[in-house]
Parts: sequence; structure tokens; C-alpha cells
Amino acid sequence: MGKSSSLKSTLAVSLNNYLDAGAIVAGASGLTLWQNYLGLSEVSLGWLNFISANCLGAAIGAIIGGFLADKYGRKFIFTYNLLVYMFGVLLVMCATNFAVLFAGFLFTGISVGIGVPASWTYISESSEVNNRGRNISLSQMSWGIGPMCILLLGMLFAPGHAGETDGVLYGWVQTLANLFMGAEADVAAVQVFASRIVFASLFIVAFVAWNLQRRLQESAEFEATKAAAQHTGLLQNIKVLFQNKIAIRTVAFLAVIYLSWNLVASVMGFFQPHIYESAGGMSNKDANMLSCISWAVVVFVTFIVSRLVDKFAHRIFYIFGLLCALTAWMIIIGIGVTNIVWLWVFTILWGVNNGCSVQIFYALWGSELFPAKFRAGAQGLMFFLVRGLSAVWGLVFTYIYGENGEGFTIAAWCMVALLLVSLVVGVIGAPQTRGKSLTQITKERYGNTVD
Repeated sequence: MGKSSSLKSTLAVSLNNYLDAGAIVAGASGLTLWQNYLGLSEVSLGWLNFISANCLGAAIGAIIGGFLADKYGRKFIFTYNLLVYMFGVLLVMCATNFAVLFAGFLFTGISVGIGVPASWTYISESSEVNNRGRNISLSQMSWGIGPMCILLLGMLFAPGHAGETDGVLYGWVQTLANLFMGAEADVAAVQVFASRIVFASLFIVAFVAWNLQRRLQESAEFEATKAAAQHTGLLQNIKVLFQNKIAIRTVAFLAVIYLSWNLVASVMGFFQPHIYESAGGMSNKDANMLSCISWAVVVFVTFIVSRLVDKFAHRIFYIFGLLCALTAWMIIIGIGVTNIVWLWVFTILWGVNNGCSVQIFYALWGSELFPAKFRAGAQGLMFFLVRGLSAVWGLVFTYIYGENGEGFTIAAWCMVALLLVSLVVGVIGAPQTRGKSLTQITKERYGNTVD
């Protein structure tokens, strides 16, 4: 596949990252609004996080989608998966009770999980040797663009809080709410329409992405392994993965570096605006604005990384990103979450970390270090482990954090410890794959046959 073709397919598939991060942050940006509308406790919010695209929903989808992509192809996932996503988003848009909201988050999360292994695998398999890092990084840019756009919408549609002014488009939210519910609608019911509209924007993007992705050609590498009769069956591929010692060690390495980082990132992805509001005392609009700026930093830094990652050692970028993350959390521990100047510094440093994130190298190495036979399945397994454990951590975090953020400092020290694990393990185990083809990497690691 030529350079222009790989870039075109990368951009189409990258919309999955937009929808992944967008679903997480769409829930986050309106979390306080849903809490007020449905009278939810902090623990209920933790359960929403638990089954969302941030955690268990994505974990369930990943273990299914990864092995299905290895059995039936990457295009099979692209043809049907986003229909599930649109159904989940539609449930959230129409939710009037916790059960429907819960189901919407679950279906959306499952779809996100199904799509991720196939997407990262397809991008690597369709990329040229010297552009693989660039294409994965560009894909991660949409992981930043999604939250940036969603939080911008959340800020524009946000109701005022404690004397703060409304978002500039909140009047439109009130008009739509009154149209559907009447002029006597409860204030909380009107305000939550801001979140419903944000989710509607995800429905539109998902529809566009589905139409683009179902037209993509199947991965040439998948077709080659299929023609060579290497795809003997779903259960057989799972068996081969678990019997191969090199593959198991690789799963352990990638799962550790991604899990330890993602436990921090998942909390920030879902709870960041809520933390700014409850612990920092900010309005919903200002919390969304600050989070939006953080994601703008992500997009900028990821673009820079995409221009350099195929030219310099991956370990350099990996260390830099995690040092920024550790500095950010140490600042917030030392000074607190209510100092607006240092909160800005924290937000920018965390954005730099996400722009040069562990997730970029997890996606890159995860698609490089396994043979095509079980490449997507291995990623699905790891994603299942990471997002599943992130779901449990999300519940634990709500208990540590407390109803009003009284446990924020303890939670922050937990974040520092997790980031240190990711840094140390990643530095020790970072592979030397830059400039090598997937076939070359597979042969070096597994020999001429994989069994």
C-alpha cells in the first residue's frame, strides 16, 4: 500500500480513537449534570465509569473483537461494529433513568473495545516501514481531537454554576429541552440536555466513520496469512497465543506498562472535569474549558511526535512523556488542586504526557511484536486486562477520593506510584523495532514458523 493510501486508511480508521476518547469524555463533561438530574451518588458515577468505554465495556469488547479480527478479518469489524456504538449513544441521548444510562454506556463501551485491536492492527499492517510510528501517532491525534471537540461543545452548552455565566450556546439547549419536555421542565432536566446534545455529535461522527470504514480493503497481511492457511480457527489461535512463551512474555510486558499508565489516564479521562468541579470548586463550564485546553496540548504534542518518532529512539519519547506526568502530579500534591495557576501548569503537563503517551507506544509495539496470526487477538487480550482492571480501579478511586474530594491527595500519591511502575518497566523492556518491517520483526522474535 502506497504512502498516500496508508495515510488515507489511517485517517479513516483513526476516527475510532475519536469515538473512543470522545465517548469517555462526553460522559465526563456531563457527569455532574447527570448526577444532579438523576440524583446519583459518587459510587453510582463510579459504576458508570466501571462499565463505560473507559473500563469494563471496552474490556469485554476487546477480548471479543481482537480474536474476531484474527478469525474473520479487520474489515469484518469495520463493517458492523459502529452500528453497536450508535445504538449505545442513542440510549444515552434518550436516557431518563439510571438503568438506560447504564445500558447506553455499556453498549458504547463494548463497541469501543471491539474496534480498538482491529484499528491499531490495521494501521500497522497498512503502513510503510518508515511511516508506521507516524501513522500510529496520527491515529492517537484523534484520541486528543475527540476530547478537545467534545469538551469544547460541553463548555459552549454548559449551564452556569454558583454565579458563573452560562455557556454561549446554553440558550439553544434550553430551547431544545423546552421543545421536548415543555416549559415547566425541571432545571436539572433542562441542564442535562447539554450532555444529550454532546452525545448526539458522537452519533453523527460514528455514522460518518462507519460509511468510510466499511469501504476499506482488507489488510494485505491478513489476506496473506489466510491464504497460507494460518488462520485455522478462533480457539486454535487462542491456544497458540497462550502456548507461545515469547508471546506470553510480550503480553506481560505490554500489559504492565499500559495498565500502570492507564489506571491514571482512565481516571483523568472520566473524572478530570468532575475533579476540577468538586475538589477545585470550578464551574462546569470552566472545568470543561481547562480540560479542553489540556486536550489541545495533546493534539499539538502528538503531531510533533508523529514527525519525529520514526527518526529517533522510541525510548526517548517514552521517558519524556512519563517525566512530564510525574512532574504534574508532584506539583498538584505539593500545592493542591485549588490554586488556579498551578492547576494550569498541571493541566498543560498532563496534556504533554498524553501527547507523548504510553498509549502511543503500546499501540505501536502491540502491533509490531506479535505475528499476524494472533496480532489483533493478543491486543484484545491485553486491552481486556487493562480496561477490566481499570474498571475495578475506577470504583476504588471513588472510595479513596470521597464524596467531595477529601481523599484527593491520597489518590494522587497512588497515581505517582503507578506512573513510576510504567516508567521503570518501559525503560527496561523497550524493544528495538524502529525501521524494521513487521515480517522482519516477527522472524527475529518467533523464527520462520509460529506454533
